[in-house]
Amino acid sequence: MKITCGQHILDLSSPVVMGILNTTPDSFSDGGSYYQAGMLDLSLVLRRAEQMLSEGAAILDVGGESTRPGADPVSEQEELDRVLPVVDAICARLDIVVSVDTSTPAVMREAAAVGAGLINDVRALEREGALETAAQTGLPVCLMHMQGQPNTMQSAPTYEEVVAEVANYLAGRIEACEARGIIRERLLLDPGFGFGKTDAHNLALLSALSQLGPAEIPIMAGLSRKSMIGRLLQREVEDRLPGSLALAMLAAQRGAKILRVHDVAETVDVLHLQKIVGDYKA
Repeated sequence: MKITCGQHILDLSSPVVMGILNTTPDSFSDGGSYYQAGMLDLSLVLRRAEQMLSEGAAILDVGGESTRPGADPVSEQEELDRVLPVVDAICARLDIVVSVDTSTPAVMREAAAVGAGLINDVRALEREGALETAAQTGLPVCLMHMQGQPNTMQSAPTYEEVVAEVANYLAGRIEACEARGIIRERLLLDPGFGFGKTDAHNLALLSALSQLGPAEIPIMAGLSRKSMIGRLLQREVEDRLPGSLALAMLAAQRGAKILRVHDVAETVDVLHLQKIVGDYKA
């Protein structure tokens, strides 16, 4: 299974790691990590990008709008200012697929113009103009399920049957994309762990991961440092690495082809050992 991401070919025959690179001051885990005196420091971002590449990341996911529970939206211009210089600098210096984590058509268009190879949209191209813009870029798109919006999504998420409802939603978004000329060979799916879901919803989706879409469309799982780990294990954000690694392995075993994580080196080791064990013949 391979996907063309701009100038790169992404091989998903085995699961790969997407490193999270948030250029926001308020993301739940790494918000503000690349700021000095209130300003985004491009040198810090590039240093982290280089580190994640050296640790084995296949994709870097750059986001300029926090989508943590309770987060407020940012203006289009502010998101452009946070994202474009970073995407441009990484694409100019590093040989890696750069994903842009955005729902904003202008950010999709401008990021593609400076070398982004993938659009990762938590709103599944539902924002006005997003479908048309994504189609025009020619880039692959990851469609994520979210109940509600970031500022309200965790207030009281409810489903009658979460697996069926998420699968049906994603099927509808696949259909909408295909109607606009975005073929399924350019699509990825994300169930949206923690985006309008309780812990029980998240666990049900993880258990049924391979049932959420057609076999030919890769699934991405983002479970790294999630609040669910904190609640289930009574761990603060800085102590959630073991839980994150366990969930990454479980997601890969259930068919996830891309693991979106903060801790790249550790997750790459997990996947490497999983492959060694899987390939071993006594």
